[in-house]
Amino acid sequence: MTKSIQQLQDTIGYKFHNPVFLEVALTHSSYANEVKHQLKYNERQEFLGDAVLSIIVSDYLFNNYTVPEGELTKLRAAIVCEKSLDVMANKIHLGEYLRLGRGEEMTGGRTRPSIIADAFEALIAAIYLDSGIESARAFVLPFVTEMLEHEDSLSFKDYKTILQEIIQQNPEEKLVYKLVGEKGPDHDKRFVVDVMLNSNVIGKGEGRSKKNAEQMAAKEALELMGR
Repeated sequence: MTKSIQQLQDTIGYKFHNPVFLEVALTHSSYANEVKHQLKYNERQEFLGDAVLSIIVSDYLFNNYTVPEGELTKLRAAIVCEKSLDVMANKIHLGEYLRLGRGEEMTGGRTRPSIIADAFEALIAAIYLDSGIESARAFVLPFVTEMLEHEDSLSFKDYKTILQEIIQQNPEEKLVYKLVGEKGPDHDKRFVVDVMLNSNVIGKGEGRSKKNAEQMAAKEALELMGR
């Protein structure tokens, strides 16, 4: 039994002018597919939320950390990665509010990091769509600053950034990530990504989200390079 939308608004200290944005953020595709009447689900808002989160975090780091660009990039990647977003979302028990399909519910979707992290980004987008970037910033920054207080524990390795820095040493080289497949049912889908250097595959990765699959592809490429 999911908790009410009003409870979540009380928890995050934000009341929506248009609750539909929040409803969409909390609706997983597995639920929408079961209902079958063109119900909107959160993947589009997750896409937008990812961008909003990135600009908020980038702006904060730029104005508060006087370190080189490479260090800013690594810090940002550690904050916006799935693992960190899952931690942030669990602080507001976001999984308890999600609308999931029966299969997803039965296989632990309510606690699955990829689903929780995506819903958190969709929630950021919901606030942004409802009343703009400053409201989204007010919601996000307390999570970000708390995470940065424990900067040493941000152990996420941003394999994509490491690989990009290596490839950038040769400006004529071009790195591209390509989604080449999807496996499994909707409630346990896995994505397969190739990382390509000038159209040559140099690594392959698999993950529960496209972002994770890209990281795993970059990791494999680095391992093949002896890095």
